[in-house]
Amino acid sequence: MLSTIFLTFIVFVLIMIVMANVRIVPQGRVYVVERLGTYLCTWGAGLHVKLPFVDRIANKVSIKEQVVDFVPQSVITKDNVTMQIDTVVFFQVTDAKMLTYGVEYPLSAIENLTATTLRNIIGSLELDHTLTSRDQINSTITETLDKATDKWGIKVNRVEVKNIVPPQEIMAAMERQMKAEREKRESILLAEGEKQSKILIAEGEKESAILRADAVKEQKIREAAGEAEAILAVQRAVADSIKMLNESAPSKEVVALKSLEAFGKAADGQATKIIIPSEIQGLAGLAASLKELVKEDPKEAK
Repeated sequence: MLSTIFLTFIVFVLIMIVMANVRIVPQGRVYVVERLGTYLCTWGAGLHVKLPFVDRIANKVSIKEQVVDFVPQSVITKDNVTMQIDTVVFFQVTDAKMLTYGVEYPLSAIENLTATTLRNIIGSLELDHTLTSRDQINSTITETLDKATDKWGIKVNRVEVKNIVPPQEIMAAMERQMKAEREKRESILLAEGEKQSKILIAEGEKESAILRADAVKEQKIREAAGEAEAILAVQRAVADSIKMLNESAPSKEVVALKSLEAFGKAADGQATKIIIPSEIQGLAGLAASLKELVKEDPKEAK
């Protein structure tokens, strides 16, 4: 009976020992294993068994990318302006063995290395350049940290400057400067707008004057063309009448009658002297010796 209980106890202990030495490594993590205090291997994701009382898990390391937001660091620019800069570091463990045996406190080491690198970079830049050179600062810090942490089995993917906080008096001066710049740009824009408006008005007046001159020119050309056409039409009518008269072969009596009609129209005018053709004289039964009729002006008679 005692032997059965003892055997059962032994089996239970063995089962507990085996269970205690079976490990399941989750995805995204690795375990560093030592045997008798010396590095043995690195376990990846899956089921693993270690020797009891001989092997031990020295470190559990996450191989996923990690993000660390460090506290703001006080830095001084080249022109002696003190400011606070907040950085964010993105890194990933690439060698768990080097991380375990290469550095004691990796996050603290990265933070201090970031602070010293940041002070060196900002110390070589002036305030204005610092505020406008975030990309340059980010790339320089990333390159420096990546080289320094390579021996620790850490890969620094990128470093981002999250906040740059200058002193309050500097921010007030910058606000005044920005306000002055905005007012200056406003004045320039207003002046440019006024100038452009005057130019447009002058161009409009010039085009209007040109159009008016062209209109007057066109009017005179059209009037001259109209007069020319009217004269031409009159001349054509006269020519046509003469042609028709010649074609009709009028007798002397008809010609004399027409002359008499023309003489009558002429006599109604203001002419002081009228020459009467001999044909009209004969036709009217005037005296044969009368050749010129003189109509004296009343003013002359006086």
